[in-house]
Amino acid sequence: PARSELGDRNAAVFPGFCSTIVLNNPRRRNALSLPMLQSLRRDLLHDVKSRELRVIVIAAEGPVFCSGHDLKELSSEDDVKHHSQVFELCAEVMTLIQKLPVPVIAKVNGLATAAGCQLVASCDIAVASEKSQFATPGVNIGLFCSTPAVALGRSLPRKVALEMLFTGEPLSAHEALMHGLVSKVVPEDKLEEETMKISQKICESSKSVLALGKATFYRQITQDLDTAYKITTKVMVDNLTLRDGQEGIEAFVQKRKPVWSH
Repeated sequence: PARSELGDRNAAVFPGFCSTIVLNNPRRRNALSLPMLQSLRRDLLHDVKSRELRVIVIAAEGPVFCSGHDLKELSSEDDVKHHSQVFELCAEVMTLIQKLPVPVIAKVNGLATAAGCQLVASCDIAVASEKSQFATPGVNIGLFCSTPAVALGRSLPRKVALEMLFTGEPLSAHEALMHGLVSKVVPEDKLEEETMKISQKICESSKSVLALGKATFYRQITQDLDTAYKITTKVMVDNLTLRDGQEGIEAFVQKRKPVWSH
């Protein structure tokens, strides 16, 4: 249901590499079926220990980025145990994205609904084409998007998230940008170029520094202000003990490009 593609490994051009995961079941609107979720988890973890991996991009084939859960799996014919397995694995995948030591970018070209919208909100960065839309329409079929609400409520202003959840009405790409669900909106023919531009910029930085920074960001964001500053103050000191932390400062003082050890 999903496949991985490796970017350019030529360090002279693209230091490290970008791994692209493609949701490629367009006939099923790239629904997050149990096999799709299992495949997505496997692909997210595939190169995670590679020293060269710098960024992961999640893309999709077809006009729908991801329609959310496969409703056929949620019928009364399946038992509660199966339903629990689907939702628990989905939550695991969404939280895994933020636990990975590299940035994860959603490259959205089309409709993202329900758990598909949750997937976009769970990524560190999201780049969308102008034709993209985002919605949580579960309320319209009697299944409130409670798990997507976790990611949406942490990405959007509360009243915007609740309007989406209560009405099921979609946000346009530009509305999603205005409210912070996506990072950038570009014309469809510029989507690949803009995503790779961001990926390449990330690849120019130290992997160890980025890993520390990402982990700290998600750790402190749920804390009160005083606790957040205590956490990040210690991490800034820890960052200076990293080999790349010292290399970056020395390179700046010496007016040269840093040579990262990662």
